[in-house]
Amino acid sequence: MTEEPIIRKEKIETVADNPFVKVFDLRYNEGRHYYDATRRSLDELVAIKSDAEYKRMLPDAVSCVVILNVKGVGKRLLLSYEYRYPAGRFLLGVPAGLMDPADKEKEDPILETAKREIHEETGLVVKEGDRVEIVNPLLFSSPGLTDESNAIVSVHMDVDTLESLSQEGAEQTECFHGFQLLSKEEARAILLSGRDKYQNFYSVYTWIALVYFISDIWED
Repeated sequence: MTEEPIIRKEKIETVADNPFVKVFDLRYNEGRHYYDATRRSLDELVAIKSDAEYKRMLPDAVSCVVILNVKGVGKRLLLSYEYRYPAGRFLLGVPAGLMDPADKEKEDPILETAKREIHEETGLVVKEGDRVEIVNPLLFSSPGLTDESNAIVSVHMDVDTLESLSQEGAEQTECFHGFQLLSKEEARAILLSGRDKYQNFYSVYTWIALVYFISDIWED
C-alpha cells in the first residue's frame, strides 16, 4: 500500500477503556481496521494529531539514565530490578514513570517528571548543581502496537555515599527488588550478551541506558 491511510476521529471505535490502558479500532478505510493500545484518551490519540500538534506533543512517560559519580569508587550506571507484569518477572531497568498532569503545568514537564521519578524510585534528590539533560524528547518503542512514548533524560550526580538509595517510594503496582550499580565494563558485558546477570532479557530503554553509558557522548 503506497497511499497514506487517513484516520479520522469520528470513525474510531473504542474497544476497551480503563484508567490504565485503552484500545481503539482505527477504522482508516471501509472494512479496514488497525488496533491501537494506548494510555491516551480519544481526543489525545497521536494518530489524529495535526502535524503541528504532533511536533509539540509531550511524551507519555520519561525514562532516566542515572549516572552516579561515587566518591572513592568512580562513575556507575544506576539500574534497578522492577517487576514487570506482562513479562512475569523482575526486569533490569531505569528509573521511569508516567508524566503526571501536574508535571505538564511546569516550565519543563520532562525534567520535572524525571526528577520526581528518580526520587520516588531511588530515594535520590536531584540537586541544583547536578547535570540534567534531555537526550531525546520523545521516542516510540512499539509504534506497530501502541502510541505510547518516552522521553530519555540523563542525570549525572556526585554522591559521597549510597546510603540514601531506597525503593520505599514505590507506588500502586510498583514492585522493586534491589539496585545494580554498573561499571562501564559490566555495562558493556550486559549489552553484548543481551541479558542481565540472571540471564534474563531487558527493555529497549535499558539498552539505551547501557549504550549511552559506555559511549563518550556524555563525557564531552
